Amino acid sequence: MDARTRTTTRPAIRFFQAVLLASSLVACQRDASIATPALTVQDWKLPAPPGATQPDLALAPDGRLLLAWVEPAGAGHRLRLAASRSDGGWDEALTIAEGDDWFVNWADTPHVHAPGDGSLWAHWLRSTGPSRMDYGIVLARSADGGRSWKQAAPVHPPGTRGDHGFVTFWDQGEGRLGIAWLDSRQKAAAGRTGHDAHQHEGGAAMMLRAAIHGGDGAQLREWPLDDSTCDCCPTASARTDRGVVVVYRGRTQDEVRDTRIVRLDGDAWTPPRAVYADGWRFPGCPVNGPAVAADGSRAWVAWYTEADGAPELRLAVSDDAGDSFAAPVTLARGPQVLGRVALAADGRRLHVAWLEQASATTQRLRLARYPDDLPRADAIEVASFPARGRASGLPRMQVAGGAAWLVWTEVDEGGPVLRGAVVR
Repeated sequence: MDARTRTTTRPAIRFFQAVLLASSLVACQRDASIATPALTVQDWKLPAPPGATQPDLALAPDGRLLLAWVEPAGAGHRLRLAASRSDGGWDEALTIAEGDDWFVNWADTPHVHAPGDGSLWAHWLRSTGPSRMDYGIVLARSADGGRSWKQAAPVHPPGTRGDHGFVTFWDQGEGRLGIAWLDSRQKAAAGRTGHDAHQHEGGAAMMLRAAIHGGDGAQLREWPLDDSTCDCCPTASARTDRGVVVVYRGRTQDEVRDTRIVRLDGDAWTPPRAVYADGWRFPGCPVNGPAVAADGSRAWVAWYTEADGAPELRLAVSDDAGDSFAAPVTLARGPQVLGRVALAADGRRLHVAWLEQASATTQRLRLARYPDDLPRADAIEVASFPARGRASGLPRMQVAGGAAWLVWTEVDEGGPVLRGAVVR
């Protein structure tokens, strides 16, 4: 893992960054008990070429970081993977899959996963029907370090109209993979496809489902978890000592879009429950999913809301594996907050990263590091960079060696480029 201390800032934004850093730290002291920075930021050189998008970052059992990305390939796209080396460099990038029939979207992105048995898993999205929103999940497994890949059994019924995506993975043990996703089969059955068809009649809402796949790729179990969810907010998962928890944005009949949690308790899932009753009523999908991290029976969930009339990031902790949560704290609040939060735990410390809009043409990535009981945090601006709106995609973060490793998307000369940093 190569990290070089950052000593310079792009000239066009140096002054603007300094002013915004000072003002944002004052705001965070007011909103979330965040202290003056006691952290340092270093550049992290990435192997992805210019034009790469949709990054994913996974931590292997041996401590290596696995970076995946999507890049153009002729008239289509390919999914690539590179592993960090102990000397600070990267292994040669490998191609997981390539095709000209992929569904490529800034928020519904491929993922990679490295469970404890030494295998690798990955997924990407493939168009499946005449509508742009007809697409499905392709799941694949590698038994040789990513040099070759074999597609697993279908995650959802083949040929189903509508969209299936926003995947999260977890290690189910004994060579098995856990996967949860958003599934539109009941919307399609009611003749409604596409994100945010707002009718609920006939059970026509997006739903959350989960499955277990064996080491041979076969689907061993499959469950419906929630029959009414937000259409296009990413999902997340983490393992507690009482089972895996999955967090996602729910959806009620009157369009309340609060964050929910379920847990795999043995062979059955707990009923959905709200992490906190924000009461955010919003007749559309904010495309801003929650994040979760866990350590033992303690679980933390962070999410975006506008329940009180302004963009806000909230963070809550549970000491009983998600059965109940303390009242949330505010991470950041104000019109600059974009959300797109990432969360990672390291022992008894919690790292939280999120995006803010710094100006009409620049954004910033911020990180806060909390002790496990959330009384006070150190915070720092990781980067300020050219991007606006959704061009920056979703930041990714893992914690390894006591540091937070981050990847995000910038816009350079009109095209996307992946950047990385390590915060110690």
